[in-house]
Amino acid sequence: MLPSVYIMGGLGLLVGLGLAIASKIFYVYVDPLILAIDDALPGANCGGCGLPGCSANAEAIAAGRAAPNSCVAAGDETAEAIAALMGVSIEAKEPDISKPGCTYGAEQAETKYIYNGLKDCKAASFLNGGMKVCNIGCLGLGSCKKACRFDAISISPAGLPVIDEKKCTGCGACEEACPKNIIKLSSVTRRIMREYTTSDCTTPCQRACPAGIDICEYIRHISSGDYHQALQIIKERNPFPSVIGRICPRPCETECRRNHIDESVAINFLKRFAADYERDTDKKVQPYKAPATGKKVAVIGGGVHGLSAAFFIARLGHEPTVFEATPNAGGLLRTAIARYRLPMEILNWDVQGILDIGVTLETEKALGKNFTIDSLFSNGFESVFIATGGWDSRQVRKSDSSPKQTVPGTFLLLDIINSLSDKHDKTSLDQDMVIAGGGRLALDTAKQCKKHGVKNITIIYRQTREESQLDTRDIKEAEREGIKLIFTAGISRISGQEKDITHVEYVDIKTLSKNMIPATNLIIATGRFPELIFIKQQTSRDEQSQTKNKRLNSGEIKWDGILPYKHPMWHDETGLLANGDAPTDFSSAVKAINAGRIAAASIHQIMYGISPALPDHVISRESVIQNVDRLEKVQVTPRQIMPLASNTETAEIEKGFTEDMAKAEAARCLECGLICYNKQSQGISECCESNVSTPEC
Repeated sequence: MLPSVYIMGGLGLLVGLGLAIASKIFYVYVDPLILAIDDALPGANCGGCGLPGCSANAEAIAAGRAAPNSCVAAGDETAEAIAALMGVSIEAKEPDISKPGCTYGAEQAETKYIYNGLKDCKAASFLNGGMKVCNIGCLGLGSCKKACRFDAISISPAGLPVIDEKKCTGCGACEEACPKNIIKLSSVTRRIMREYTTSDCTTPCQRACPAGIDICEYIRHISSGDYHQALQIIKERNPFPSVIGRICPRPCETECRRNHIDESVAINFLKRFAADYERDTDKKVQPYKAPATGKKVAVIGGGVHGLSAAFFIARLGHEPTVFEATPNAGGLLRTAIARYRLPMEILNWDVQGILDIGVTLETEKALGKNFTIDSLFSNGFESVFIATGGWDSRQVRKSDSSPKQTVPGTFLLLDIINSLSDKHDKTSLDQDMVIAGGGRLALDTAKQCKKHGVKNITIIYRQTREESQLDTRDIKEAEREGIKLIFTAGISRISGQEKDITHVEYVDIKTLSKNMIPATNLIIATGRFPELIFIKQQTSRDEQSQTKNKRLNSGEIKWDGILPYKHPMWHDETGLLANGDAPTDFSSAVKAINAGRIAAASIHQIMYGISPALPDHVISRESVIQNVDRLEKVQVTPRQIMPLASNTETAEIEKGFTEDMAKAEAARCLECGLICYNKQSQGISECCESNVSTPEC
């Protein structure tokens, strides 16, 4: 008995000693900060933060890899408590909200499947195989509803998901659960920054619209009488609904699928109706804004382009100020369109709506006269955008013939040609000149500049030597005079200090390699100055320590001028003077609006250290997209005719739709998807297929 006790006691001592040694060897230290953060988190383990559970998120927050407000299941109080533990402050976070992207449930779908008891959308998708497109519609089995941990999704009687925005946390679980990419996360920033891709269920009219407005959605709300929401959707992409509703060239209507049956839907007149509803009620309808960032952005030019850029910059949460050289904003809209097409009160209404969303306007302030790029930086602006327009805009400002220098050290080629003639004042040109484009005229101008004392001249052509159609003898003569010619290249960036340009970066179009050359003057061979985004050069840590985080004096400010990303149709282009770049002013106001949105998205990316870029598989003219070339079971329905006004009724030539006319016209919309559309007259088609003799058949 006693030996057994000794043996058991000895084994106990050995085990205890072994455990003590193991605890020393394998001891895992848990940071008290991680434990405190983990305790503050709600423990939902939903994965909305992108990490596998709250413990992993707590570790990421403590290590600085995640923000204190990264938990989508927690509220502001939790974020503030975690920020207090970290000893930091938190910036307002814009919520992501799930948004369904399909209007067809399984019951309305043309192609129907029997799911044999399956209750998961992915399983049904795998079972049927093949390509899942919009002729199947939303499967409606509720996988997104089951995946949502916050009870924010319900399935409507039509078999479509309905989102409770108050409950939705933007965790993304529903997006992962949907096999057809029908439900996605959405936010103000996402919608402004978004360029459509081939994986999106876009409509022909939406793809044709230069501004990318969700046309079917706003027409659907007009049809149901919700004009407020219709205008919200329009203003997601268009800050000038009243103006564009009167003067748009309407490329969307050319692509409307009703053209296969009768006439296109009066898309633009419906836009005007929604905008007129806003004016008639005298209540501004403003789209949603992201939380304030406190970042100030200067926009030079108060035309459509500049005002649109400022509108979208404000909606991204920043603080834009528009500087306009004339007494009134509006650009060519104010001077080049007949009053019976666009009365000034209509323009003023839309401009005021832009200002009301948070845009500051300063008129009779010209760049180079009242302020400079570096002075704006000195006054707290983090970015400056040039949107001064082209030759027509210069005529609006009633400028004289002397050369203008909107961009530091930069002139238009025609200005230099005029300046070098005997009839005009001479322009002071520096020693290092770069000419962008211009063909033979650039060569002749370079030779003249040489005679006037310019030492180093480089001409950059986008074409190859053969495509430029320059005579070989002229090229050799120019090279003998010391003029350097660079072919197949485009200017991608300019750099400067204070009021002067110092360098030009060009990129080889074939290899995409970049080179920087000295430049004190840049000459542009188009009718407009480039749309450049200026931002202060980032200083290194050593430089920051030397200045002790004090603001640099204006004489020390260095800046870069960066191009916005290209329009998706020309996404493969690079550098100045590329295909798709406006040579003078934009061919239509709606194109200038979209250019303003692209500029705002680029500015937003640049300010956060992201290089402006387009997503993979962006939709362009060359994209292969599913479509239809004929319609079936659609009844012919006449288009509503816009009533004309008499001279005594109004100053406008057209009166606009009445409410009954707008609803009738909106009902003609087929609510298209990629290859799906609303077959409006199945009953008539069925009677025809049954060979029933009726007038309809």
